[in-house]
Amino acid sequence: MMKKLLFLLIATVALQLPHLLCRAQNKADTLNRKWWKEAVVYQVYPRSFKDNNGDGIGDLKGIISRLDYIKSLGVDVVWLNPIYGSPNDDNGYDVSDYRNIMTDFGTMDDFDALLKGMHARGIKLVMDLVVNHSSDEHQWFKQSKSSRGNPYREYYHWWNAEQGIPPYRYSLFDVNHDAWRYDSLSNAYYLHYFSRKQPDLNWENPKLRNEVYDIMKFWADKGIDGFRLDAFQFAAKDTTFPAFPRGFEKNFTQYYAMQGNLHGYLQEMNRQVLRKYNLMSVAEGAGNTFEDAHNLVDADRNELNMAYAFEGVDIARPEGYSVIHLKQVFTKWDSAFAAKGWLSVFLANHDQARLVSRFGNDKPEFRELSSKMLSTFLMTMRGTPYYYNGDELGMTNAGFTSIDDYRDVQTLNEYRRLKNTGGDLSKYLQRIAFESRDNGRTPFQWNSDNNAGFTTGTPWIKVNPNYKIINAALQEKDANSPLNYFRRLVKLRKDNLVLVYGKYTLLDAQNPDAYTYTRELDGKKLLIMLNFRGKPVDTNTGVDFAKSRVLTGNYRQPSKNGKLLPYEAVVYELR
Repeated sequence: MMKKLLFLLIATVALQLPHLLCRAQNKADTLNRKWWKEAVVYQVYPRSFKDNNGDGIGDLKGIISRLDYIKSLGVDVVWLNPIYGSPNDDNGYDVSDYRNIMTDFGTMDDFDALLKGMHARGIKLVMDLVVNHSSDEHQWFKQSKSSRGNPYREYYHWWNAEQGIPPYRYSLFDVNHDAWRYDSLSNAYYLHYFSRKQPDLNWENPKLRNEVYDIMKFWADKGIDGFRLDAFQFAAKDTTFPAFPRGFEKNFTQYYAMQGNLHGYLQEMNRQVLRKYNLMSVAEGAGNTFEDAHNLVDADRNELNMAYAFEGVDIARPEGYSVIHLKQVFTKWDSAFAAKGWLSVFLANHDQARLVSRFGNDKPEFRELSSKMLSTFLMTMRGTPYYYNGDELGMTNAGFTSIDDYRDVQTLNEYRRLKNTGGDLSKYLQRIAFESRDNGRTPFQWNSDNNAGFTTGTPWIKVNPNYKIINAALQEKDANSPLNYFRRLVKLRKDNLVLVYGKYTLLDAQNPDAYTYTRELDGKKLLIMLNFRGKPVDTNTGVDFAKSRVLTGNYRQPSKNGKLLPYEAVVYELR
């Protein structure tokens, strides 16, 4: 009898074993795990990262010399701003040779060594793909403008003068904001959404598209791991060029983004390049609606892996911003992509001023605390975090007071426009001191030596004068520095899949000062509490803190009662 019962028990367990194993296995299938979802992306601005040859301009050999530093951060991917051949009107975003390296940055041998060094350290490389426009010094454009009958004419958008003045289009960078530039050689206007030295490419031409795919394959064959598509939401146009309503430039993305057959072109790009090489892909911009964004990134669309939306990063203002608004924006984007699709999370990049100066507090008493708090936010939200070089140190805005200190084409051209039209230049200087892109492009602050250890020469743009108190060498020695706190946050994210895939729930939604939320996955629940203000704040979360433990925080003695100190950040595990 006992033998019979034992046999039945064994048989029952054997029948249930596949189900038990299935339930116990890693949740990879249900989570749809991807390496690019779990990655932390570190953006390197090569012109300002590290100069190796003393000419005052960062270069590829300089980046190579700091690969161990990048590795020490724990990041998985480097997004490298453009390094292609370029006359440098817009700091490399005006490409004249897509298959070569800008002489300021070095040689193709230097690039090969950089890629090899990254891969040896387990770091992937994502390159900027700038194909909404090229440089006007690209051979394609030189041919295109030479005559109306040239085979390259249709690589760009032209409007013949005998048709009359073309319908107004807004240029972001032009002195007059007019996106049509007259060229007398063929008596026609060419289109440029950005600088007049950045003519827009005609994606409606299949020959142009195939040229771009061949360029992508050139770099993919070298072994790079992905592309970031610069300004690509603007690439497709309605080539009938209908008149737009008066004042459309106040919301130009509504008229410029996601036009024509953009999705068809991305699906073609996916088939011909992205899928074949298993490349990570991210779009700059996510269109005008959640539907637009989903059409870009949903897996069944076969277009891109992710996009980054600008609604969150655009919140910061010189006069301050609403924390409630910040919470609403990030919460609605998370909700829209909770079940399908994937986005990036970011608050700064090369097109923004410094993170701590815009969203935190760069005064000496609060700079480190608010920098750590913002890093905590970025590393605990759902989505792939993109983190800009120097923000791990809490680098601040430059403090420029003269237009002569600036180098950015957008900043300089807008100053010239205001000067020509009698605008308020003093007010403009105050505004750009807060928001100019050059604030984020000052040289990386490596140490207390001359020019912050960035160069032995004269830097292409001034070094921030606070480099002697904010630099990597000093922070390496301090276990509680923003740099070492960032390293701990990256490790925390990697050690806890709940911070990548877990459900996000906003708490205390109407609190005007604090941002509190939970992340939850497979029975594990983390609570993140962030004080965005330089004063103590009370929160109302309903959490029993006696049943929690602190995983990390930016104070030596983190709060454990729901009352947060100025710019405090705490991550709890709830039991």
